[in-house]
Amino acid sequence: MMESRLISAFRKTKSIVNQISSNSRLSRSEICIFNEPSLLIHSKTYTSFSSNLIPASQTSIIRSLSNLGFKAFRHHYPNYKGFCRLSFRNLSTAAAASIEKKDGLKLLVTAGPHARKLVGIWLFGSAAWVFSMVVLGGMTRLTRSGLSMTDWKFTGRLPPLTDEDWLVEFEKYKQSPEYKRSVEDPASEYAEPRVSPYRLAAHLTSAFVIYSGLFWTALSVVMPEPPAKSVAWVKGAAKVKRLAIPVSILVGITAVSGAFVAGNDAGRAFNTFPKMGDTWVPKDIFSMKPLLRNFFENTSTVQLDHRILATTTLAAIGGLWFSTRKLDLHPAIRSLIGSIVGMAALQVTLGVSTLLSYVPVSLGTAHQAGALTLLSLMLLLNHTVRRPSMSLLKTLPPVVKTVT
Repeated sequence: MMESRLISAFRKTKSIVNQISSNSRLSRSEICIFNEPSLLIHSKTYTSFSSNLIPASQTSIIRSLSNLGFKAFRHHYPNYKGFCRLSFRNLSTAAAASIEKKDGLKLLVTAGPHARKLVGIWLFGSAAWVFSMVVLGGMTRLTRSGLSMTDWKFTGRLPPLTDEDWLVEFEKYKQSPEYKRSVEDPASEYAEPRVSPYRLAAHLTSAFVIYSGLFWTALSVVMPEPPAKSVAWVKGAAKVKRLAIPVSILVGITAVSGAFVAGNDAGRAFNTFPKMGDTWVPKDIFSMKPLLRNFFENTSTVQLDHRILATTTLAAIGGLWFSTRKLDLHPAIRSLIGSIVGMAALQVTLGVSTLLSYVPVSLGTAHQAGALTLLSLMLLLNHTVRRPSMSLLKTLPPVVKTVT
């Protein structure tokens, strides 16, 4: 009795395997053998062939595949080792990957909307933390708190608590490059201990790069597709992108030049606007040798460069707004461009006010925060005007239908 059942099961199993292999809808890439006791097939393919080929009365045969069908399948496909071997844990990941490939949309987080939301919150929180560090760093520089740090330990330590401790720290400070610089150059009007402009610029630039990477990645996680409801809006966004990229580069260069202004204490010289003192261009802008040093170490040249770059940036952003005002754009993009214009005007106002007020801590810190805010808006604009996936483009109408 048992022998006849086994023979019958083998025959029916072989018949099912033959039908699977002859079904044109199944391909080698669609059939996956798992490292489990039973033979499993991709859920989509299994549902398709089971509904068409296996009647409900054959459920006992399907159960018997765990012991019998695997051998029959291996006999029918001797090269089964080349097939994909996945675990149950990777099944959802494989399915998501196939969907992404089909739609042409690359998701950074494939575990679902809830996971994307959590990762986005984490990345935005990290970016906000870096933003706060940049603002705090500006306050540290303006109050010269960093100059009192003669060494640095990862675990931290208590500050000097007695006069003797302070004298010990001061002796250490006399060995620092900032102190030696002030002693070796006493003739200069601005010879005082200060941070190297090159190190300060590198430090601030690296902070901006880290922040930009976090902010862009967070946007890509929570907004995998740009806002687009028509082909006309996509074409308009492409025109904005061609203008937004060079303007964004200009914003970044202006921010880096501001770091050299801070490193040379150039904000405490020529506290007039629009002229620099009694002239438009100081006479000593090329007084250092070699010539290239003037653009990074000469107080007059560094401040003049920052004035020119800031004015050019404001004009470029104004040109961006003027060039795009008649384009057919998504309302979010148009609103974002207007916000950038307003932020650029505010940033220039903060810069001029900081200069005329002889760089107070409050205005100087706000000016540095404004630079990072303007860069954030430019990153958001570039991310918003990127090209959508092909799957989304195929579903868009030529123009947005207006409701009358």
